[in-house]
Amino acid sequence: MVYSYVVGGIMASLFGLVVLYNSRKKRTNRGALMGRMRDECPKTSGNGGCSQEITECSDVIIVGAGVAGSALAYALGKDGRRVHVIERDLSEPDRIVGELLQPGGYLKLVDLGLEDCVKGIDAQKVFGYALYKDGKHTQLSYPLEHFHPDVAGRGFHYGRFIQSLRAKAASISSVRLEQGTVTSLIEQDGTIKGVQYKNKAGEVLTAYAPFTIVCDGCFSNLRQSLCNPKVAVPSSFVGLVLENSPLPYTNHGHVILADPSPVLFYPISSYEIRCLVDVPGQKVPSISSGEMAHYLKTAVAPQIPPELYSAFISAINKGNIKTMPNRSMPASPLPTPGALLLGDAFNMRHPLTGGGMTVALSDVVVLRDLFRPLQDLNDAAAVCKYLEAFYTLRKPVASTINTLAGALYKVFCASPDQARKEMRQACFDYLSLGGVFSNGPVSLLSGLNPRPLILVLHFFAVAVYGVGRLQLPFPSPKRMWLGVRLISGASAIIFPIIKAEGVRQVFFPATVPAYYRAPPMI
Repeated sequence: MVYSYVVGGIMASLFGLVVLYNSRKKRTNRGALMGRMRDECPKTSGNGGCSQEITECSDVIIVGAGVAGSALAYALGKDGRRVHVIERDLSEPDRIVGELLQPGGYLKLVDLGLEDCVKGIDAQKVFGYALYKDGKHTQLSYPLEHFHPDVAGRGFHYGRFIQSLRAKAASISSVRLEQGTVTSLIEQDGTIKGVQYKNKAGEVLTAYAPFTIVCDGCFSNLRQSLCNPKVAVPSSFVGLVLENSPLPYTNHGHVILADPSPVLFYPISSYEIRCLVDVPGQKVPSISSGEMAHYLKTAVAPQIPPELYSAFISAINKGNIKTMPNRSMPASPLPTPGALLLGDAFNMRHPLTGGGMTVALSDVVVLRDLFRPLQDLNDAAAVCKYLEAFYTLRKPVASTINTLAGALYKVFCASPDQARKEMRQACFDYLSLGGVFSNGPVSLLSGLNPRPLILVLHFFAVAVYGVGRLQLPFPSPKRMWLGVRLISGASAIIFPIIKAEGVRQVFFPATVPAYYRAPPMI
């Protein structure tokens, strides 16, 4: 009997020792793991320190929930990716730009399954433009004959559209939207590992993911490490809202070739018209002192179509005048393992043609398609090399709209130079011819026919048309010299823009090795 108790005691002691050993081993392993995480904590591109708290890992972190960020979050989430979106302010934004979506952009919404986002926000269909110059006007309709009746441009309040996109992204269970300000990218051995940010409560957090996409807008403070930014500010927009005033051409945008630069009108709701007055240079008249109101009434109002004059003056008197600098920045990426730029943080063009959202949505479609065959994002170097194809595949749409925006703005601005005046008049008369002369340029502007070569051909066709007009009824040395200056001026406008876009990628993409790059076998 005593023997059995002794044996039982020995067995119980051995069992207790085993349990104690295993528990200590697990505690030791856990401590070592946490210590290793602290030791290996990647340094941030900002202060180089580690934050106090670490959030759970995702497949992709998206910085910014604007048009590009929200649309991409929805697309990647729909494909099964775990997406963490960090947006500085999730309340409805109030902006005077980003309110006109071209038909090509609407088609990208359809491709992404986001066409419902323009419903329920009082968005207005836009079927083309009306162009005004010196009391004359012409109608330029989008070539939509071969498309579904829903395909058209859309005018809307930017904030309503953004909130609709965000709601759509948040409806995907694998997408998490969080309000927070990203302060820095976390870098380790040249690879981006995640981001450091402050959440709504002011806590400093760190989020890790195999891939980070930065699309925090035109004022991005993160782009410097991911691209070579060359931002230009050629002008500013002064924004007004005209109420209860019908446009001369219903459901059309209106472009007035005013002096010194264009004025735009387009519908943003069933009773509101957005007016954007372009003011060249980086300095605008003061709003608070009344200088702006005086400028609009004396310098701009006399050039407004009579049908809109009263509503324009009324909008000025209401005093809700806003300004926005117009930025342009060619895409100049620095391919970085673990991260990529998108949207206005990556590429901007003058908003005259309303092509920004179309470029952003087109980029989202390209990136979504490139991500689909990737099973694992953890080999950052291999994924980075593969995604270099993005910079070439995006070129047809992006370069066509970027080049057209930059060229048209320079042509549409008034100039004391006689050759530039002739180019401006030639452009108006060329588009007024109708048929292929208007359908071709408008299809380029709308994003329906993104072909850079066709754009260059039409641009120089306008110049040649202008030279021909100058020689009538009979050529003279003076007229011929003016024609030479016109061609030279046209070249000086478009060639620098094309050079900034990248001649090889724009016109000869098939010669770029990344164009054929296959996804890494991970």
